[in-house]
Amino acid sequence: MQAIINQYSVLWVAGAILLLAGLIILKQKPKISDFIALGVVLLGLVVAWSILRPQQTPLMDNAQAVQDMIGAGTPVLLEFQSPY
Repeated sequence: MQAIINQYSVLWVAGAILLLAGLIILKQKPKISDFIALGVVLLGLVVAWSILRPQQTPLMDNAQAVQDMIGAGTPVLLEFQSPY
């Protein structure tokens, strides 16, 4: 079973806050500006998630290319990750 807090926790919390804000707005008499503001916040969350989501690096499966970079004398940043 995966941990409750992971890389998508912020997304779930932001979605819950957005849903709560939408319900509060809809209980009152919403104006068009309220819908526009809610849409802008939703669009901002989508853009932030698309930029910040975890991605696989291009050299992840190419160990020989990484070893060649290390041996070339150029500084190389290695990032080690674990699935658990």
